[in-house]
Amino acid sequence: MSTLDTAPATDGSARTGDERLPGPDLVRAVALIGVVLMNYHAFLVSRAGTDARGTVARFFDPWAGPLSTRFAATFVLVAGVGVTLFTGRTRATPISPAELSARRWTLARRGLTLYGFGLLFAMIWPGTILVYYGAMFVVGAVIVTWRTRWIVATGAFAACAGAAIAWWALTQRHDGRDTSWLTDPPSRSPRGVLLNVLVNGTHPLLPWLAFFCVGIALGRALRTRWWRRAAIGGGLSMFAVATVASSSLHRGDTWPVVASTDPFDRGLLYTASALGTALVAFGAITWLADRYGETAPIELLRDAGAMSLTLYIAHALVFNLLVDWFGWIRPTGLDTALVVTAGFWIAAILAAAAWHRRVGIGPAEWLYRRLGG
Repeated sequence: MSTLDTAPATDGSARTGDERLPGPDLVRAVALIGVVLMNYHAFLVSRAGTDARGTVARFFDPWAGPLSTRFAATFVLVAGVGVTLFTGRTRATPISPAELSARRWTLARRGLTLYGFGLLFAMIWPGTILVYYGAMFVVGAVIVTWRTRWIVATGAFAACAGAAIAWWALTQRHDGRDTSWLTDPPSRSPRGVLLNVLVNGTHPLLPWLAFFCVGIALGRALRTRWWRRAAIGGGLSMFAVATVASSSLHRGDTWPVVASTDPFDRGLLYTASALGTALVAFGAITWLADRYGETAPIELLRDAGAMSLTLYIAHALVFNLLVDWFGWIRPTGLDTALVVTAGFWIAAILAAAAWHRRVGIGPAEWLYRRLGG
């Protein structure tokens, strides 16, 4: 079974100069609330063997509902922004070539570390995005110095390639041809490992690299005055166009790829729709951080966002402990997922705030940086 989860930002500190930006941390915290809800709901429903029933349940459906993977897409977008910030590409005075090279190597090592840890973590939390996150950071280390237009072109290629491969595989199956060599290779073979990251996994680079590349480009615009208007306006336009087009196109045999906004169909309209909501979320939430950053609720969420890797790992361990080991929570539906998510986040925010103010960096973040450089 695969979950529709996401991961925290592990790209480095979200800073311009020496000051940590409050916006990305707040976006991570808000998105992680949705991640926990979607993951808990997915695992509880799967264990109970029930389907989403009713309007509200279908809205929160973790596989095909309108919220499906949108929190994940937002996290990947923020990861791209973080890569730009980490490599100093937003500074008025760029860092030296030697320092930039060192940071790119650090980013690549961290990506490989995250990829390896993700493979182990998947044994207790199937479908984790950590594997794909790590692969994106390795790609990011390569492309972060490219011109913005080439980075955007890379993201567009990833979106088109993901849709094209999905469309080709679907048409081949309709014609009775076997595509298992591509879509279902042996999972432990080199081909299976590669295709899982590129095509078949829960968050494959084709098309998920599109969110990451747009995030890198967005990070470069943060010093401008127009970036937020462009992000929100462009995001709303992309979402609206994708929604209208999806409902208007003829639903033929290739509809799941051509017109669907379902994340597992890998279609262009899905990528455009999810990217649109991610841009709107980033623009709106960072505005809240800038406007109300000194208020207690925002500070608490920022502390949680700064420890998002720790909280991401913790939410999986807490679930396994309460549901699988102790059996204190019975797998049911959305109501249970909402209650468990609320309980986890009340405890997580308070714990993160206390830890962050007394110690600073979270335990998982500290270990990750020690291992990855």
